[in-house]
Order: sequence, then C-alpha cells, then structure tokens
Amino acid sequence: MEHLPRVLGSAKKSSLSILITISTALGGGLCAKSLGLPAPFLMGSLVSIWVIGLTIKAVRPSFAIPTWFFIPIMLGLGTLIGSNFNPEIIQKFSSYVDTTIAMCVATFFASVVGVLFLTRFRAYDLTTSLLCCIPGGQAEAIILSQGRVEKEYVVALFHLVRVTLVFVGTPLFLGYFQGSVAIEKSNQILTSMPNIMEIDLVNLGSFILVAVCSYPVAKVFRLPMPHFIGPIAVSSALHIAGLVEIPRISEFLILTQLVIGARIGERLCTVQLRELLKYTIDAIMSSMIILGIYISFAFVLNHFSGGDLFDLLLAFVPGGLHEVTLLAIIFGFDVAFVVFHHIIRVITVVLALPIVLSFIKK
Repeated sequence: MEHLPRVLGSAKKSSLSILITISTALGGGLCAKSLGLPAPFLMGSLVSIWVIGLTIKAVRPSFAIPTWFFIPIMLGLGTLIGSNFNPEIIQKFSSYVDTTIAMCVATFFASVVGVLFLTRFRAYDLTTSLLCCIPGGQAEAIILSQGRVEKEYVVALFHLVRVTLVFVGTPLFLGYFQGSVAIEKSNQILTSMPNIMEIDLVNLGSFILVAVCSYPVAKVFRLPMPHFIGPIAVSSALHIAGLVEIPRISEFLILTQLVIGARIGERLCTVQLRELLKYTIDAIMSSMIILGIYISFAFVLNHFSGGDLFDLLLAFVPGGLHEVTLLAIIFGFDVAFVVFHHIIRVITVVLALPIVLSFIKK
C-alpha cells in the first residue's frame, strides 16, 4: 500500500505526457493537412514532435508514448490489417511465390552488402555491422545488441534512420510521381472510412475482443512481435473463415498515425546530431545502400512480372512493419500483399539472426 501513491503519481505523469504528445502531434497533423501534404497526420506528427523536442529542450521530457499505451494501439492496428484478408485472398497466395523468393534473396543480398560496407569501409566490427544492417526485425536486433556490442545506441540509431527514411520518403515519393493524386487519394480513403459512431455494437465489440484476445494467443504460440503479428494472424483467420467483418475506423487510424509519427519523432529529438554525426552519416549511407537494393529488385520484378510498382516497393522496403503497413492502408495499396511479404521477412530475420550471431561468436 505504501507504493500506491508513487504508482498513481507515475500513472498521472505518464497520462499527462501522452496528452501533451498527442495534442502536439495532432496540431502538426492538422497543419500538414492544411498545407496539402500527403499522409498529413503521419508527416505532421513526426515533424512537429521532432522539431519542437529538438529546439525546446525543456519540452522534450514531456514527449512520451509509453509501452502500455503503444501496445493496445498496435493490437488494434493489427486487427484492422487482418480485416484485409478474406476467403478470396487464399487464391492469391500462390501468386506471391515469385515475389516472396525475390524478397528473401534481396534480404540476404542487402544484409551482406550492408555488412561489407560497414566492416570494410567504415571499420565496424562484424556483430555491430550485422545488427545495424539486418533489414527487418528492428526491435529484435536492438534487444539482441544488448550485451553483444559496446555501443547499443548505434544499432538503435541505424534502424531509426532507416525507418524514418522510408516513413518520410514514401509519401514524398508518391507526391512527386503522382502529384495531387496521391494526396487526394490518401485523404479520400481516410474520409471514406466509417467513423466510430457509424459502426454497430457487434462489429465494435468484435474489434475490441479480437484485439484483446489475440495477444495471449500469440504468446502461447510464441509468435514474433506478438502485439502486432498476433492480432494480424487471429483477425486474418477469422475474416478468412467469414466469422467476423470488422470495418476500418477512421478515428482509430488517425490516432494510430499520430502515435507512430510521435513515437518516431520522440526518438529522433533525443539523438544529439553533433555527438552522433559520424554514426548518423554512416546510418544514412548504409540505409541508402540497403533501400537501393530492395528498390532495384522491385523495379526488376515490375519490369518482368508486370506487378504494380508501388505495391512492390512498399512490400520490399524494410521500413518497419508497423509503419509500412499503415502507409499501405492510407494510400490504398494491396495491404494483404504488403503485409504478407513483411511478415515473411520479419519471421525469417527473427529465426535466423540468433543463429548467425551464435556462429559469429564461436
């Protein structure tokens, strides 16, 4: 009982930080929307938190998205992503074989080239190079770096830079090649989704129930990223079986964009660029090499198979499973196609990384 006031005080402080962070992110999102930027709530939240936190040090400690708040958001996002799978999608899996093999080859090739770049030209040790360059499984790579490398923050920085480049670059890329079409499309998709008041209680209850129950199911089956892959798996299975039909909820997707954008911005504003300039430059260079390899594979596949270029690009680029799948929803891409390839890469990386690290240690 003597710890209760401290716990309540910590919860109050955490809730206040969330309120300040989300309010700032929302302000940035609304500004970005008024300027006609693509994916405004994503871009606006990231930039506003990053710039304000970087320039006003006194405000920086107030920006926080704690894990206890982030995980339920990811459970809900995974549930909505799973709703893109239906009985017809099973027939499409056979058409994913070629692109899946190509993606696995690209992952191996990008990892090898990235490691060679850091070890041969930037004098990094082999373990740090591998953990920095592994394209996918960012959280797992950061966790595995603890106790294995001297400077754990370098691994986190490399992954953060790559995710940010994809996260920021994709909307700008689409805006450049598709002009106002990309912006209008992202806004139309968001406004066309039903709001929470238009959803009946059965579907709303199904959404909450699937999101909550999928986490323990994922833990039982020891799925990687259980807070995200778990709800995707459970929701997908239920939708393929035709047992539920959960619509996308516009308010929840806006909140998800704000949370993910703010979380990346929050991390970026803590990185002191003067102290970490060398690592930042190395991270950008290695990220460009890795992304260039994946983009090249996507263009080659598009040329020979005729698949949609933007679907291939978003399915291939390793920009974070949460972030990339959210971009797929916002811009109306083939979400099932994008999610399938990213999950295969994450599972492959999660299974292979500990084995490779053990081999390096020996």
